[in-house]
Parts: sequence; structure tokens; C-alpha cells
Amino acid sequence: MPDSTQSDRGNAPSFSLVTKPWIPVLRTNGQQDELSLRQVFEQASELRRIVGDLPTQEFALVRLLLAIAHDALDGPAEIDDWVELWGDEQCFAPVNAYLDAYADRFDLLDPATPFFQTAGLRTAKDEVFSLNRIVADVPNGEPFFSARMPTVDRLTFAEAARWVVHTHAFDTSGIKTGVEGDERAKGGKVYPLGVGWAGNLGGVFVERPTLREILLLNLVAADTTGVRIDEQDTPAWRRDPCGPGGAERAPSGVRDLYTWQTRRLRLHFDDQGVHGVVLGYGDPLNPRNKHDREPMTAWRRSPAQEKKLREGLVYLPRDHDPERAAWRGIASLVADASASGQGADAPDYLRPRILEWVARLVSEGHLERGFLVRARVIGPNYGTQQSVIDEIVDDSVSMAVVLLHQQDRRYAEQAVAAVEDADRAVYALGDLATNLARAAGTETDGPRSTARDQAYGLLEAPYRAWLRGLAKTDDPYEQRMAWQRQVYKIAARFGDRLVAAAGDGAWQGRTVGTKKGTEWLNSALADKWFRIALNRELGNPDPSGTGPDTDARTDFETTVKALT
Repeated sequence: MPDSTQSDRGNAPSFSLVTKPWIPVLRTNGQQDELSLRQVFEQASELRRIVGDLPTQEFALVRLLLAIAHDALDGPAEIDDWVELWGDEQCFAPVNAYLDAYADRFDLLDPATPFFQTAGLRTAKDEVFSLNRIVADVPNGEPFFSARMPTVDRLTFAEAARWVVHTHAFDTSGIKTGVEGDERAKGGKVYPLGVGWAGNLGGVFVERPTLREILLLNLVAADTTGVRIDEQDTPAWRRDPCGPGGAERAPSGVRDLYTWQTRRLRLHFDDQGVHGVVLGYGDPLNPRNKHDREPMTAWRRSPAQEKKLREGLVYLPRDHDPERAAWRGIASLVADASASGQGADAPDYLRPRILEWVARLVSEGHLERGFLVRARVIGPNYGTQQSVIDEIVDDSVSMAVVLLHQQDRRYAEQAVAAVEDADRAVYALGDLATNLARAAGTETDGPRSTARDQAYGLLEAPYRAWLRGLAKTDDPYEQRMAWQRQVYKIAARFGDRLVAAAGDGAWQGRTVGTKKGTEWLNSALADKWFRIALNRELGNPDPSGTGPDTDARTDFETTVKALT
């Protein structure tokens, strides 16, 4: 066998995740590399981030690294411990000895305790299945992503290790082959028990320019309000090896959740790599009311589940909408609410606890108000009863930590209100597109949807730039007014384009039904309604009549008078 699969125990196969390169990284100089666990922690200050074959794989690997850091550093127990780590360039030095201590549990091919696998796992017929079952860019044999088509015959040991981590986090649901010893199997099958734990989440974590900062900023202290971490919280490799089947139990904290064994699997390999897998269900975990355990997602209140389960308060993870950019959902990231209330007093949404932790860092003065972070959002969108992955959301929002300040809510409030300004302008543009289509006698749904999508696209970059600069001002209300003027200008110009593109049919117009009867509608009247709506929704941010859009408004009003 090649050296890469030799162990210190004679000829037993080995691929040590501690010493062998398997984690893809992007260095701060822009070069890509592949590193071992030991190297990742040793070189964290020189690395930009984990790369991953898919964004969801990056999320799963970051959580794995965090579980190692939490356990190796035994905390941080409280915020003062974290401050010491933040100021120490060698803060991850203890990880080296820790990895050595548990090296046997980080061996992908260990015959007794293979990493994140169940030794001897088998089906009644000793079937070995295609690697398609764990490679998420070919779910169930259907190539949703182009990296591997149409089948996966082999993986290197490094690739297989990444997909093993990803499988526990994001594996699809559906009927799976029963394995020997799993009491849940009926007729050789186990019926759907849900996706991997992280697949339930609308994943959120905090990014900075180096991996060292990323890991530290997401290393939440155990004494943080709203995050419950038991003293006995341990990751998967410090627990007894998993046997076939699964066990229902409550998670003990972040180390446990970040490494939750939602599947039972076993890789089949030879000296050249991995060529097959046995995959079954593992430990089930219902996401209901885990908001005090899982910090890397926002949460939404579910009145339907409260009624169904007859519980006073039910929170479920708030997943990401593939059609909604992250900046439009900033309210879920910066909202300041706790679940302490009951009934009508309980909030509808809770921001991710990982951002509550960062909020605490700025509120207690450990991070400067102008300190910039990027909230990275990653999550899959499952289809067909969660049996396939249809889409993967990967987006981010850069913001100053002052937006998360728990005592000074002015900046967060204006950031959320600024998105609402954009929403109102987009709705007005959608109405304009609808009225132009009505004036031309064509269908309205398509033009309305297209206009709104394009308008959000035009507003996205300006909003992100405005948000990054919000902390530089002492008056967030004045910055909000500046944003309204910018939105007005962008929307008005886009309205000009819609009217100009409406054609002769809309210019001539036709009689349409309204709430007050019938009315002659043409492009000039549609534009007049749009300008009135824009002034109403944005408070006419340039009432002096001297702004950049004054001439455009005057031209349209002249046209209205000439045609009506």
C-alpha cells in the first residue's frame, strides 16, 4: 500500500486527518491549498477561509473546526477567557496536543473507530452502494451540480473525508436501506427521518479577513445569555463509537451539535481510494425549540406548531429563501429580541445566537463600534420531500458590529428601515410595470415580477455600500435620509426606463376597470401614479425641487397634461 494509507500499527490502513492534507483553504495571498487539521490551526492567521467543494461543505467544516477549538481550549467558559484568546496570536497552540490525544478517532480508515463512521456497518445482503449517496453535487444519481456527472466511481481519501463530514450535516432525507442491527428497519428499509442536522438550519456565521478571526468570533463563551452549554458537552470523537441504528437524546451543547451523528455510514476502500459506501440513518434530532442550543441560525415562531402540539411557544429554524438576497433579510440578523416573553409578548423572530454573542462583544467594549464583520449565510433548499437538494444559498452581508449593539439600537433600526425603504420603492415600480402592461392590454404578472427583480438588483450594491458606511456617522437618521434620496433617484430613473420601453400601445392607452369605475389608462397616467406613490413612500426626500430628478418629474407632468 502507498505510504498515505499506512499506520503505526503494522499494515493496518490509515489516513490521519490530523497529519494528512484534506481541508481545502484559501490563503491570504490568494493561493489555494489543502491542509491537515494540525496545519489549519497552526496557519490560521495566514488563511483567508475554508473553501469546500460546495458552500454547505465549508459550513460543515467550519463547525468541525469550532468543535475541536471549543474542546481543545475547554471553553471559553466566560467572556474574559475569550478576550485572552483574542489577544494571543498563539491561542490555538493547545490544539496540537489535543489532536495527538485523540488521533485514533481522527483516522478515516481506522478498523475499530473510523472517523465519523461505524465500523463493520453492513446490510443484510452485504450491499455496497455508489458514492453518489454521499456526494451532494450528485444527489440520488441526478446531477444537479456539474462537478461530477453522471456518477461518482471513486474519491480520494481527502475528498471522502470532506463528504463524510458533509453527509452528517446535510444528507437528504428519504427511504434508506436498513442496516443490520437497526431496529427501525422494516422490510430492509428505514423510512424518512429527516435531513442532516445542519440541513434544518438557515446557516449563519461571522466572517473576517483571516480564519483565525473567523474561528475566534464564532467561538461563543459558555456564559452567554441564550446559549445553553452543559459542562459535559462533548464532540462525537469523545463519545463511545456509534453502533447501528440511532438513539434519541438531547444535545449537550455546541460541541455536540456541531458534530451530531445524524447518519451511520461506512466507507469501502482499497489502496487507491474510496469506491463505495454503506449509509443509513443515525441519531434523530427534532429542531423544535433548540434555539437555546444551536447558535448558527435565526429562528421563527410557529403558531401552527403551537396549536398542533398544544405548546405555549414553538420556535423553528428560519431557513434561507433562494429568491431573497441576504441584505433584504437583515432584520433577521440584527433584530434584538429574546424568547423570554410568553404568548402574545414573545417575539416572532430571534436573531442567530452567534450574532447575539458578537453583540455582547461590542456592547461590553471588546470590539470597536466600527469593527466590520460579514454575516455569511449558507443553507440548502431541499425538494421532493427533502430527498434531493434543489439549490444552495450562499450570500453575505458586511456590517459594522455597532448594528448589533444591545444598548444602542439606533443603527440597527435604521438599517432595517432602509431595507423597508427599498421594498416600498420596488413595490411602486412593480405597480408601474403592472399599469403599463394594463395600458398596453398585455398580461401583468410577468412584467411586474421582472421589474421587481431588476429593481432589487439595482438597489443591492448601493445598500451594501451604504450599510458598510453606516457606522462612520454619528447620526444614523441623517444617513437614512441620504439613503432615501438615493433610493428615490434609482427608482425614478428605472421608472423612466420602464415607461420608455412600454411602447406605443401603452402610450395610446385604453379603458380599464378601477375601484371607482372605469378610467382611460396610458403610460403618462401610469407614470404620474408612480411618481405620487414614490413621493408618498419615500417622504418626497427632495421637496425643494432642485434635485437630480426634478427635470424628469417636470417632463412627465407636462406629458400627462398634454395627453389627458
